Amino acid sequence: MKPGSPLARHLHTFFHEYLTAQRNVSPHTALAYRDALKLLLRFAAKRLGKDVDALALEDLGVETVLAFLDHLERERGNSVATRNARLAGLHVFYRHVAARDPASFELCQRVLGVPVKRAPRRAVHYLEREELDAILRGIDRSKAAGRRDYAMLAFAYQTGARVEETVSVRACDLDLDLLPQVRIWGKGRKERIVPLWPGTAALLRAWMEERGIDPRGTSPVFVNLHGQPLTRWGVRYLLKRHARAAAATAPTLASKRIHPHVLRHTTAVHMLDSGADPSAIRDLFGHASAETTWRYTRVRMERKRKTIEACAPRPDEDAAIPIWRRDPTLLAQLEAIGRRQDYVERPAPEAAEKEHPRREIHIRHRSP
Repeated sequence: MKPGSPLARHLHTFFHEYLTAQRNVSPHTALAYRDALKLLLRFAAKRLGKDVDALALEDLGVETVLAFLDHLERERGNSVATRNARLAGLHVFYRHVAARDPASFELCQRVLGVPVKRAPRRAVHYLEREELDAILRGIDRSKAAGRRDYAMLAFAYQTGARVEETVSVRACDLDLDLLPQVRIWGKGRKERIVPLWPGTAALLRAWMEERGIDPRGTSPVFVNLHGQPLTRWGVRYLLKRHARAAAATAPTLASKRIHPHVLRHTTAVHMLDSGADPSAIRDLFGHASAETTWRYTRVRMERKRKTIEACAPRPDEDAAIPIWRRDPTLLAQLEAIGRRQDYVERPAPEAAEKEHPRREIHIRHRSP
C-alpha cells in the first residue's frame, strides 16, 4: 500500500498512536495485533490478485475477513482459540478505523459484527508428583546446560509462572536474601511478588554465581548457549526432551501431552491437593478471572472421586446395584401404599363392632 493511502494511515495511527500512546499495551499485545493484520493483508492480496501495497480498506470488508478466518482453520490448521485471537485483534483495529473515518463506519460495523466461535474446552493436563520427580531426576546436572534446565524447571514449577514470565526473569527481579522472592511481570504488565522456597533460591543463587551475573543487573537469568534469552519454543523443546528421557522410569509420561504450561497446571493441582485456598492460588498465578482458577478445583474433585473409587471395597454384584434398580416393581409397591390399606393389621369389621359397639348420636334441635 502506498504511504499516503488511507489504509496506510490507519495502520500507522493504530500502532504508533492508539496502541502505544493511548492504550499503552504491552509489546506482546502489539505483536499479536501486528501478526493478525499481517496475515490478513497477505491473504487479501493473494485472494484478490493484488500486491499488498495496492490494497485499500474496501478490499478488507466482511467477506474477506470471513474467508480469512476460514483460511486460518482449514489451510493453516489453526485452532478455534487461535482463530478467535486473530479476530479479536482485527476487531480492535476496525473499531479504531470506525472512530477515525466515518465514511468507513458501515464497513467496520459489519466486520465488528463477526462473532467469536465457540471452542471446546480442553481438559487440564498436569503431571503427577512421581512424573515431575522423574523429569527432574533425569536431568544431567554435571553439565552447565543441565544445571540451567534443572533450576529453570524447578523455578517454573514452584512459582507457577507462565513460560514467557519464566524466560523474562532478570537478575534484578530476584531477591535471594533472608526472605527469597521474585518479582514477576505477567499479562497486561501486571506485577506480582511470589515467595521462593529456600531450595529454589539456592539453585538460582548457584546458577547466577556460575554465570557471573550481577544480582542488581538486568541480565536475563535463563539464556541459551549463545547467551541470548531462551524463547518459549526453546523451553518447550528442552522440557519435551527431558520428559522423553524420563519416560523410561515413569512410563505414563509417554502418553501425556507435554508443554511448558503443563508445569503451571501441575503447580495449581498440587497446591489444591495440599489444601491451598483457591483465592490465594488466583493471586499467586495472576489470574484475571476466578473461573480460570476454579477449573483446577474441578480437576481436584475428579481426582478425589477416582481415588475413592479405586480404594473402595468391592461389593457383591447385587449390592452394587442401587436399591431402586434391583426390583423394578419396588417403586410401584411403594406408590401403592397410599392407595391400599393392607399394610396395617386391622381387626375385621365385625370384630371391631363387637369390641367397640357403635353409638348412635342424636342431635336435638332446639327451637328458637
